[in-house]
Amino acid sequence: MKDHVRRILQETACLDVPVDTLNDSDDLYAAGLSSLGTVRVMMAIEEYFDIEIPGELITHEMFQSIDALAAVIGQVAPEESLAPRT
Repeated sequence: MKDHVRRILQETACLDVPVDTLNDSDDLYAAGLSSLGTVRVMMAIEEYFDIEIPGELITHEMFQSIDALAAVIGQVAPEESLAPRT
């Protein structure tokens, strides 16, 4: 799943550093994630995983790191949407 999150970040977040240089726990805000970037990332995650993230989970902390994004996706997404796509 984290590979999918990385791809989404690469395509939508407009970070100041390449996504492949980030560790899973690195601070995405320190890497240049903006408020507009968080909206783009959230919309892309919802579309890719075919989920709707509940409002109470949409926090500053949700976008803190790749680990944090993956944790929220894991809470919301049904198992079948996490399976690799062919």
